[in-house]
Amino acid sequence: MSPYLAEFLGTTLLIIFGNGVVANVLLSRTKGHNSGWIVITAGWGLAVFVGVFCAQPFSGAHLNPAVTLAMAVAGQMPPGQVAGYMLAQMLGGILGGALVFFFYREHFKASPDAETKRACFCTTPNIRQLPQAFFCEVLGTFALVLPVFLMTQATVQLPDASGTPQSAVIGLGTLGALPVGLLVFAIGLSLGGPTGYAINPARDLGPRLAHAFLPVPGKGSNDWGYAWVPVVAPMLGGLLAAGVHLLLR
Repeated sequence: MSPYLAEFLGTTLLIIFGNGVVANVLLSRTKGHNSGWIVITAGWGLAVFVGVFCAQPFSGAHLNPAVTLAMAVAGQMPPGQVAGYMLAQMLGGILGGALVFFFYREHFKASPDAETKRACFCTTPNIRQLPQAFFCEVLGTFALVLPVFLMTQATVQLPDASGTPQSAVIGLGTLGALPVGLLVFAIGLSLGGPTGYAINPARDLGPRLAHAFLPVPGKGSNDWGYAWVPVVAPMLGGLLAAGVHLLLR
């Protein structure tokens, strides 16, 4: 499979499961209505597991422009692939957001609050202080990307044919899907409260664009005044994580 197609499909699956659990908890008259924050964070952790597990063999399963940028800066992917990865991720975010809307369409009709409906697509801070929200998204993404570097690649000493220890770089392969899913679960539990932990420009902007053009009944603002925060801040968080990773190597 093309790595770009893998990024597109993996991000689509990520948003279907991730935004799907938000819709199940927040929208009226669903089986999961009002089941709470633990369900949302667990659902997002599992969403990441599914997306990463499916895409990892073909693309490395970035599913996140902040991760792609960090990998390029750290020298772990060709710079010429960055734009294609990011475009595929954004398109996957748009499609995933649209599919969640069509899946829960009757429940969008049954839900009266416009902000609740928008929350099924994208994030917003609970206390609207943009510098603080920006800091939270930077730190949340840093807490995602640096462990990804550390857990998906490790240097170990392995004996060669003569028994002499040699340094070798190993990756977790598809086993990396579970640790990364648990990492996102932990971020949601510990750091998700202030902003809803976008920590991924494609996860926020892609579905936000879907919200803008879809016929969501009774929808309100797309909140473009906040939309730049979950795009710019995660990219900065990813760059900081790449810088620390380079210092540690």
